[in-house]
Amino acid sequence: MAKEKDQEFVEYVVKEIVTNKDAVKVSRSIDEKGVLLELTVDPTDMGVIIGKEGKTAKSIRTLLRVLGAKNDSRVNLKIVEPEGSERPHREERSEEPKEETVEEAPAGEEASEVVEEETEEEPMADLDL
Repeated sequence: MAKEKDQEFVEYVVKEIVTNKDAVKVSRSIDEKGVLLELTVDPTDMGVIIGKEGKTAKSIRTLLRVLGAKNDSRVNLKIVEPEGSERPHREERSEEPKEETVEEAPAGEEASEVVEEETEEEPMADLDL
């Protein structure tokens, strides 16, 4: 079976990022939702693939969305968590959004804003040059 462009793209990008290139595997399946690419990497490379706050994974997914749009298909990426992963348990988020209380000014009075003035100091003013 020949590899599709989206599969080759993910494989190429991920292999350039990780340290253990031999452990990178991308499987491709098609269902009613579109194309699903499942990415498996070495457990030591998981942090690199996900990135800080998930930014690397999000970027790869964004590029895949562009590639899919070019080919008139929807492409999704699933990063497979390796067996025996010891990721800390994540607390469930509550469904109810937190309410913020805003105090309104009494009728006829304007709300006053407190503005702190920033002092402008010359950089490195304390150095005798």
